[in-house]
Amino acid sequence: MPKSKSYTNFILDTDSSVPYHAQIEAYLRELIKDKKFINGTNLLPKEESLSKKFGVSRNTIRQAIHKLVQEGLIERKKGVGSKVIQKKISTRLDNWISFTKEMKLQGIDVVNYLIDISIVQADDEVYKALSISKPQKIWCLKKIRGSKEAKYLYSISYFHPRTGISDQDNFKKPLYDLLEKKHDTIVTVSRERLRAIIAGKDLAKILNTDQNDPVLERERIVFDSGNRPVEYNIVYYKTDFFTYDIDIKREFKK
Repeated sequence: MPKSKSYTNFILDTDSSVPYHAQIEAYLRELIKDKKFINGTNLLPKEESLSKKFGVSRNTIRQAIHKLVQEGLIERKKGVGSKVIQKKISTRLDNWISFTKEMKLQGIDVVNYLIDISIVQADDEVYKALSISKPQKIWCLKKIRGSKEAKYLYSISYFHPRTGISDQDNFKKPLYDLLEKKHDTIVTVSRERLRAIIAGKDLAKILNTDQNDPVLERERIVFDSGNRPVEYNIVYYKTDFFTYDIDIKREFKK
């Protein structure tokens, strides 16, 4: 086995019965946890470089890399190199569940990078969506959330005044639980629209991505059991981390 558990000062153990490719595989498993590589932004060291560094053949390096490719941990492109495959979060449009709960179901601890609540004069489309008239100010909640490794999404919510939402609420709790338990508002319907956009300068800075990268925009109006608008919400998702699953059922005429 390697003489050190740390990949930073890893050297092959020539006296070990463990094959060289298995030792290098162990090294690579630690290497891909590094922040430099974990998001798949940077390429892993080239085969030729690793071969020279450890004094083994390129076939030995390829054998180690191939095992991680088979497990879906890294991807290898001919003429380009190898990089970590970022695990994407698959969620369903017909699944009404809070982001926090959804992430916990997938074994991910949510990190709140930003929680900001303020009373604002919103754009015309917000007042129209919530069926309220200007120029009254309304509460706006902004959140940047993700995991310890990266930011996943930027969310902006505007609330109808009747909800009673204010800066006195604890927004670390799941939002719809808060609305139901504290403000007696049960949400039942969400009308949504999805589209792909280019991040641009502002979103790129917020989500730590490139301004030319694609971002998924999810716009929705949430209604209570009386079909009254409660929340107007826009969420921007990093496509490195999110996919949406949709089932479409074909109906047959009798």
